Amino acid sequence: MADAAAAAAEPEAEGEAKPKKPIGLIIGVIVGIIVLIAGTVVGTLLLAKQTGFFAPPPNPEAMLEGEAGDGHGGKAADGHGEKAADGHGEKAADGHGAPAGDKKGDGKDAGGPPKLNKKSPDSPRFEYTYFQLEREFLVNLTGSKKVMSVQIALMTRYDERVIENVKKHEFALRSAIMDAMRLTTEADLAKPDFRRDLAKKVADVMNTMLEKYEDFGGVEEINFTNFIVQ
Repeated sequence: MADAAAAAAEPEAEGEAKPKKPIGLIIGVIVGIIVLIAGTVVGTLLLAKQTGFFAPPPNPEAMLEGEAGDGHGGKAADGHGEKAADGHGEKAADGHGAPAGDKKGDGKDAGGPPKLNKKSPDSPRFEYTYFQLEREFLVNLTGSKKVMSVQIALMTRYDERVIENVKKHEFALRSAIMDAMRLTTEADLAKPDFRRDLAKKVADVMNTMLEKYEDFGGVEEINFTNFIVQ
């Protein structure tokens, strides 16, 4: 009887132990779900950090200040400021300070003295200044017994520094002018434009010498106040 009761009790004990298997499975499933959810959350946070999802929104006032600094400020510096410096300033320096067309006559574009304006409200005209060299120039013509005697007066629209330089270097200027005049022949005297060509040659010689010693010429025209060939 005792053995039979023990044998009957064992199946009951085994039947009671069987329900423990579903509980372990459920716990494993729950743990797997938790791990999956945790992995999803961590991955989402990392992705959001890389894409800047959590970055603070831009400040509208700072954006407006930046646009004002780049738009209006840059325009004032590059648009109006540069225009004033390159447009008006350069025009004033080249247009009035050193008038165009004086590169050959005065020796420099902007380094020499300015031209003198007449005090006239009607038109921006220049003052003409004349200066006559006291001593005449007497030279022999090339290949001839004739001599040429001329009196020279120069004209300039620049200030008194041109006249002062001419007086200062008069001896060197006279020597260079006489060397140029000696090249004249009797055939040259018969040319219609001889005196005009000779005047231009004398002006070029004087400006070349003045540029050599003073870095500025300024002699714009030569007039013969006396001209004798005999």
